[in-house]
Parts: sequence; structure tokens; C-alpha cells
Amino acid sequence: MLGQNDSLQLNSEDYLQTIDSINKTFQYQYGKIQLGNNIACIHVPEGYKFLNAGQSNYLLTELWENPPSEVLGMLFREDNHPLSLIPSYAVGITYSKDGYINDEDAKEIDYDELLREMKKDTKNANIERSENGYPTIELIGWASEPFYDEVSKKLHWAKELKFSNSENNTLNYNIRILGRKGYINLNAVGNMETLPQFQQDAEKILASIEFNNGYKYREFNPNIDKLASYGIGGLISGKVLAKAGFFELIEKFWKVILIVTLGIVALFAKKIFGSKI
Repeated sequence: MLGQNDSLQLNSEDYLQTIDSINKTFQYQYGKIQLGNNIACIHVPEGYKFLNAGQSNYLLTELWENPPSEVLGMLFREDNHPLSLIPSYAVGITYSKDGYINDEDAKEIDYDELLREMKKDTKNANIERSENGYPTIELIGWASEPFYDEVSKKLHWAKELKFSNSENNTLNYNIRILGRKGYINLNAVGNMETLPQFQQDAEKILASIEFNNGYKYREFNPNIDKLASYGIGGLISGKVLAKAGFFELIEKFWKVILIVTLGIVALFAKKIFGSKI
């Protein structure tokens, strides 16, 4: 007769086997890959593997019950898996067709002042979040101060966030690649322990994606192309994303990446075994 500890061990073994079997269903790609309707291409950086749009959507919506998305794909470290129990991060790739972003304000931005405004906006938004049953958020500060490369038209920065329902702080690393009709959006979310690794790999991730001909920033035609209603400052501050529920996007859409921070093991075990742990 099995004792309680024996039963728990069997459940644990079944759980790990189920996780392993699901991880084995994912088929990764390497090398040069076209994104979207040939909008851009990615050269999968060394040490990473690419999950295509269909599998990424399945992972996010079916396995993790997140809202439907238009994700173009996801990057994972070669030594990690979407359902891995090892703390890491993944990079979600999307495309925002908001128009051509004029970058003339980039050199004039006071990032200290911008951070103060963002903290104030985040604090004010917590009133509505709390009323709607969402955990409140504290913007701790820059995990990595914004940097804009005027030549490559690539922007990146990182924020450290504190969700009221989590003991650990959350890292949200943002990369934006500007184009003629919009921008490629790369979001990496994990715990703060993953920051050094991502910073180490950031340059090769930045270099891995380029717009194809017809979508490049320099090809903008003011006579026929749409101009975005915001500049670099608005892109960083996230005000342009407020109506889309930017922090809900981090909290819900990307919760698959918060492997340790949001207790993914418990969430997935409940889904598999239909019980609380």
C-alpha cells in the first residue's frame, strides 16, 4: 500500500514526465527565418533557438490560457525550454504597425525625468488596477537605462517592476527596432537574476533582426506613409500602450516567461492534476 509520501513522489514523477513530453513536441528552427508576411528576418543568434508563430501562439493561448496574440515567434536559450523549471527568460517577438516613428526627440530626452513621470503614471494607474482586482505595481527603476542607436534605429532599455502579489521583482527588458511602417517589438520577461545573462546576449539579439526591403526605416515616404503620433520618449514611457493595458500584457500575456516569479510550477500542476498544491 502506498503511503502519502509515495503518492506525492509518483505525482511528482508523472508531472515531470508530462512536462518533458510536452517540451519534446516543440520544433525549433535555426539560421535565417522570415517573420510575418516577409516584414523582417531573423538570424537566430548563437546559443538560441526559435519557436515559430503557430507554436508560440499554442504555447501562450492553449497551454498557458493567455489572450490570443499576434506573436511572430519566440526566442529561447538553447539550454532552456518553454516549460523548464530552471529560472530563465524568453524573448517574445511582435510587430506594431503604428507608423513611422520620428526619432528627433531621442537626443533631448532626460531619462531621469522620464523615469519620474513613469513612476507617477504607474502609481496613479494602481487605483484602477486595484479596483479591477489586479495586483498593484511599483516601478522600482531602470534595470538598464534606455539607449538608442541612431544609426541602426534600435532602442533598448529594461525596467525593474514589483508586483504586489509576488515576492520577487520582475525584469522587463524591452527592445524596439524602428521601421518604415512601425516597429519590431522584442520583450523579455523574467526575474532580476536573469539580467546579467540577458545583458551579455543583448547585442547579438539586437543584431539578429532586420527589416526587409520595403520596410526599412530609411525608406519612409512622407507622401504615402503613416506617421506615428509619438516619438522615442512615448515609446519608452509606454503611454501609447496605456489603452491596450500594457501592464496586463506583461502580467498575463507574458506570464509563461515568469517561470519562477509567478509560480509557474503550481499553475501548471493544477492544470495537469486538477488539484491545488
